[in-house]
Amino acid sequence: MNLVLMGLPGAGKGTQAERIVDKYAIPHISTGDMFRAAMKEGTELGLKAKSFMDKGELVPDEVTIGIVRERLSKDDCEKGFLLDGFPRTVPQAEALEAILSDLNKKIDYCININVDKEILMGRLTGRRICKNCGATYHLVFNPPKEAGTCDRCGGELYQRADDNEETVQNRLDVNIKQTKPLLDFYAGKGYLQTIDGEQDINKVFADIDKLLATIKH
Repeated sequence: MNLVLMGLPGAGKGTQAERIVDKYAIPHISTGDMFRAAMKEGTELGLKAKSFMDKGELVPDEVTIGIVRERLSKDDCEKGFLLDGFPRTVPQAEALEAILSDLNKKIDYCININVDKEILMGRLTGRRICKNCGATYHLVFNPPKEAGTCDRCGGELYQRADDNEETVQNRLDVNIKQTKPLLDFYAGKGYLQTIDGEQDINKVFADIDKLLATIKH
């Protein structure tokens, strides 16, 4: 199964990505992970990406797309993948279509976890993240067993400096504006599936799981 996962900050995308990957044994491919792996392997594209990142510049589309192509060609993607954080724009989505066509694959679903903006405001200002492994918690909806400590690795939890109301509001507005053309693109392709992210975490996954069961192999 070949999936693109979308959702605004705070929609619970990270939690659902973990569950999908655990159940279906497909690689979770995020842009950051791809860049880090390509740089570690010292590939030509990885070194190009590093040269931009070292200067604090955005990595150009042609480099990003090349790294995506390399990653999706690897053996562990044979049975599928979960793309997270790519594509971010319609040109990137079009490039992804071309890459998959070359690899004789196609997107099964673009899953969008949908949550109302006001609810996201509440979620994001209560978020805590593990300094060590990056696991995400929420003081109300998904608190750690022990206050301030990660259940998974025992790391210290912290609140991001940009989780105050004004910054969160701005971040959501920017994301909504950026993702709308992409959601329209995937709706036009017939791939878009919207999941209600305002439900309990387990119910959200149950809905995703039910959807994934419809993919024919």
